[in-house]
Amino acid sequence: ELREAISAGVGRIVVDSRIELGRISKIAGELGVTQDIYMRVTPGVEADTHEYIRTGCEDSKFGFTMLNDFAFKCVKDALDTPNVRLTGFHCHIGSQIFALHSFAEAVQVMVEFIARVKETYGYEVEELDMGGGLGIAYKADDKPSTIDEFAECTVNAVRENCERLGVKLPRLAVEPGRSLVATPGLTLYTVGILKTLPGIRKYVAIDGGMSDNIRTALYHADYEPTIANKAGQPRTEIVTLCGKHCESGDAVVIDMPLQTPDLGDVIAVFGTGAYCYTMASNYNGQPRPGIVFVKDGQARVVTRRETYADLYHRDI
Repeated sequence: ELREAISAGVGRIVVDSRIELGRISKIAGELGVTQDIYMRVTPGVEADTHEYIRTGCEDSKFGFTMLNDFAFKCVKDALDTPNVRLTGFHCHIGSQIFALHSFAEAVQVMVEFIARVKETYGYEVEELDMGGGLGIAYKADDKPSTIDEFAECTVNAVRENCERLGVKLPRLAVEPGRSLVATPGLTLYTVGILKTLPGIRKYVAIDGGMSDNIRTALYHADYEPTIANKAGQPRTEIVTLCGKHCESGDAVVIDMPLQTPDLGDVIAVFGTGAYCYTMASNYNGQPRPGIVFVKDGQARVVTRRETYADLYHRDI
């Protein structure tokens, strides 16, 4: 992947470890280029989100840790490594974050890090990538911050900390991802089986599951579904939308309100434009669904549904 990226002339490569520095240097040298890099630094900020998608704390597989000054020492390694140029720093504190104070705290840590690098090594990076993580409303009572509020918080924090520390304003990058594409997407399922366990749970089995949406099984994500062909009716039942795979944890929605379901109903699960199809799999040999774009009442297929022939066409 590194060779492909450098050969393609990619703008920046985010470096996550010392080992990558050496690999990039070697490949760039062979290709006769100097590769711009970001160092991903773990700022030690505990974002208010699920532990599985919290990436900025010290106990994380991501980035150069600040513990024992490791990240700061590795900056010198990056500056001394041939065929690479340290263009900026990168951090990412997690995903599906509502509380903006976490971003402001991370900015302070990163700008202080930039200032220390300038003071000690005489080197001032030109760019700062604060990653993404802004959340969306998956439930009706969710109150996420807006993109405008996120931008205002992040930009103001960078400006204030740079002025306080005498650091020139870096080129600021963010990666809004989910907050742009999740809400426009929804997934449609057909009801195939109804099963009620008195006093325990009502299961509504659908023609999909963890193969097309792993989020609920992976970290108990919440969704509020609706029956598309009964959207005007009240949600009077509490149900679990279970998938078709051989796992008890295979569910898309757990204990959420829904209209009274019948066999053949079409259920819409909202907010699936991010972290669903991109994480889809062929679990249990299940072909992935198609993708349809809809605009102004017109629909067009942009990714066709997989077939079983697709699954075994590589077999020898």
